[in-house]
Amino acid sequence: MEDTFSNLETYGYIGLFLYSLGGGFIALIGAGVLSFMGKMDLTLVIVIAFIANALGDVLLFYMARYQKGVMMNGLRKHRRKLALAHVMMKKNGSWIILIQKFVYGIKTLIPIAIGLTKYDFKKFAILNVLSSAVWALVFGFGSYYSGGALVKAAEVVGDKPWIAPIILVVFAGALWLYMHKATKKK
Repeated sequence: MEDTFSNLETYGYIGLFLYSLGGGFIALIGAGVLSFMGKMDLTLVIVIAFIANALGDVLLFYMARYQKGVMMNGLRKHRRKLALAHVMMKKNGSWIILIQKFVYGIKTLIPIAIGLTKYDFKKFAILNVLSSAVWALVFGFGSYYSGGALVKAAEVVGDKPWIAPIILVVFAGALWLYMHKATKKK
């Protein structure tokens, strides 16, 4: 187990950066808990997650705006989800840039959907940076301060490993039902 923590101390920041480019929710929570345990530095964790998350969404926006053909080829299977993202943009306006950071399953689609519109890049970049800061602070500090409870929960799952697949199935099922209902033809 010490070897695992040693590897996380060495490569955890790199993994956090790479994972946060596309979302980073789980990695940030994990890094927050490791910060609670004294294995990572919380300030560095939050800064890395913030920079990577902001950069990742700007890259998605840029690719959608200036490389539409490439992006649309990769999104053929997700046209309904992309349409849902457009509806959410119209319904929530610029707030969707903040909201999408906290909704698993649409996080990567919203910047792409916004990039496909005529939305101003500077406005997107500013709102995205602010949203990424809020996201990193909420999940970084949230996981740090709830680290004790999360470590205890991990110990329970470690003692009773049959609980993990149940939690995973329930979470995946709920996410699938939400996305299925939200993207269903009316």
